[in-house]
Amino acid sequence: MEAARTLESTAPDACEAWASAFAAPPLEVDAPSAAALAALFRNGEPEADVCERTLTCAARAEGALDVEIAEGLHALRRGDRLARLGCHLDDYTREVLDLGKRAAQGLAALGEALHTRPRLREALRSGRVRLRAAQTVLPVAVGEAEGEWVERAACCTVRELEAAVRRARSGEQEPEEDWVRLGARLEDDERLVVDAALDLAEEVMPGASRMERLEAMAQEILGSVPGDPDAPRPLGAAFRPLGAHEDARRVALESETERWAILEPVPEWKPPDVHLDETAAAEEMDRRLRTLARVRRSWDDVVGSCAAILKRSGMHLRLGFASFRHYAEERLGLEGKTVEQRARLEEQIWRSPALQEARRQRVSYERLRLLARLREDEIAAWIQRAKALTVVALRREVEGEVERKMRASHRMGVAMPRRIAAVLAAAFDAVRAVAGAVLSPGRCLAFMAAHFIETWRRLVKPKRTRSRQVRERDGGCCKVPGCSRRAAQSHHVLFRSHGGGEEPENQVALCAFHHLRCIHEGHLRVVGRAPDQLTWFLGGKPWRGPGLG
Repeated sequence: MEAARTLESTAPDACEAWASAFAAPPLEVDAPSAAALAALFRNGEPEADVCERTLTCAARAEGALDVEIAEGLHALRRGDRLARLGCHLDDYTREVLDLGKRAAQGLAALGEALHTRPRLREALRSGRVRLRAAQTVLPVAVGEAEGEWVERAACCTVRELEAAVRRARSGEQEPEEDWVRLGARLEDDERLVVDAALDLAEEVMPGASRMERLEAMAQEILGSVPGDPDAPRPLGAAFRPLGAHEDARRVALESETERWAILEPVPEWKPPDVHLDETAAAEEMDRRLRTLARVRRSWDDVVGSCAAILKRSGMHLRLGFASFRHYAEERLGLEGKTVEQRARLEEQIWRSPALQEARRQRVSYERLRLLARLREDEIAAWIQRAKALTVVALRREVEGEVERKMRASHRMGVAMPRRIAAVLAAAFDAVRAVAGAVLSPGRCLAFMAAHFIETWRRLVKPKRTRSRQVRERDGGCCKVPGCSRRAAQSHHVLFRSHGGGEEPENQVALCAFHHLRCIHEGHLRVVGRAPDQLTWFLGGKPWRGPGLG
């Protein structure tokens, strides 16, 4: 914990070399044993307080950097900057800035909103309002009401803010929904019919996720049988909770502790002055955002290590918080789910020599999250592949590997909101009522799938155009490196106006953005033979995808 003590005295300097001044000092933390944690946290050792203060300090620094990144993302969306960089905004944040989807979406929305909310922007940049509170009041802090909501954000808890925002929007915004995971065993014959129905549902609802297609199958069966699908019912053993709320306990603890009055206040950190000029070229904006992201990662490593220690120790409960997520939102001022996720990954790394080696080889955070889904004895073989692939390409490969294992074990697992789970549970009950027997979840899914196919197969007649064949060959995904979008069009590698033909090897599947904005406006170019012998050029230089060059 000696490095943690040094960290307490670190403060950002407003100087020309802001990046080095704002970066976190090195912090080496070994995985603590249960006995060590007991000695540190239960016996009141000073190191426990140092760890907690270090975490809050690092969280403030990370939040300050996030404000600057949010404004940079807003500027990046303007004009043709994203087309010049060859990627969608969410792909850019994932591949280049190493931010997860949830964090990236939150920062992008924040950056856009701050452009028209000067009071909230000033309060956030001064440190008077924390990041999580600002994101909570964004929907209502507009126009003449902005000043009032800024004052609320400065003094109210996140729970109070969320409740007030819901009231102000007259129920328009529902409380955050719990998620559950459906787990079902599928025999080979059941898997075949479920896969066929999922493919057909894709034809009916292009771009729908697997949980949405399952919901469509459930709605179809519920519409054909008598009964009340909205009647309250337990979800059943096939659904396992992925999270839960503890609002009542939060209310009690906030009152009992007088909003944690005994905790030592932590100085706020102002965002660094990096001069993100909105008139700058895309390449200059990209360079500055990359620098911000590099500095942010140094603090994120501190947050991850200290958050994992604190969460494992249970100190957040003794400090008067209902859960670690509650602690992260109120004490750290960050998104609770994101900090929990970061702490879980850090604990996995402590337990895994292979993940430790991947981190030593500078595998990015988003790639480490994907590697952590593999078995320990498989990770080493994936490290070099992870460094060579974009995050989206690695995700597809890892998810494909996980899916193959699920199929081999005759299992199917799908995460979904409780709302969709309730529809599926109702459909399972309807199937069992029709069959007059207690069927397994897998058999219920197969019954629903067969009914969906029978209902829709005559109504859906897919057109076998050349474009469709090309998109099917390319897996339905845009083939630009790093793109996470579904393919909407096919592009002639050698333009027809230049003599290119209609043969499949001269066509590649692309999303509309990459086809119309990037290629046809001259920012991106592709040469070679599809699907596996293509070379991409961005701005005239060979390009393997965002973040890879």
